[in-house]
Amino acid sequence: MIIDISLSAGNCDWTTLRSAAQEAERRGYGAVHVLDHLAGLPIGGATTLEAFALLGARAEATTTIELGTMVANAFNRQPGTLVSAAASVGVISGRRFHLGVGAGAAPGSSWAREQEILGHDLVDDLAARHARVERVLELAAEEWSNDRDGDFSTFPLPRPRPLTIVGVNSVALARVAGRLADGSNVQWSKPNRDDQLAAADAEAARRAGDRPFLRTAYETFV
Repeated sequence: MIIDISLSAGNCDWTTLRSAAQEAERRGYGAVHVLDHLAGLPIGGATTLEAFALLGARAEATTTIELGTMVANAFNRQPGTLVSAAASVGVISGRRFHLGVGAGAAPGSSWAREQEILGHDLVDDLAARHARVERVLELAAEEWSNDRDGDFSTFPLPRPRPLTIVGVNSVALARVAGRLADGSNVQWSKPNRDDQLAAADAEAARRAGDRPFLRTAYETFV
């Protein structure tokens, strides 16, 4: 079992976050993740830091621990911008990047308030939000391929190839993860956790090739 850690920028300044990431590296954690929020509001923080700016700084402040998002909101950036941002951190760090991606929240929910303040276009339809995650995963596969199309020739190409992990909270999104991603991430204490894991595993088993499918889980500690 590999244990990763996610450090929130909601109530910590950069100096504290840097020291915490370096300590996680010294203690042998597998990866250090960031939350993808644009304001402190949804996470009860006085402020926050933009996810990929923070990851770039962590890439410079650490040397071996892997980096990632858990999870990047598919509606905080255009899909292609998100894929290139993840690739850029992978290139800068020279380590494997973990692109955790989620479908975001419906308009009017407390989790969507930061996007609404900034005027982001959000969608209420759950299937459309899942389709946005699918587009991110499809672009990642195209842009990071060893034999990618010439149109992608000048986009950043990280090596090793980043992992794509879908943060799931439904069986439907778990199926998307199994079909297109390298793994799924579920909340371990959720009552439908086993159904989500089974749905992702079933889809992954139908894929061609021998690429393993990662089953990851999280819990929140304050």
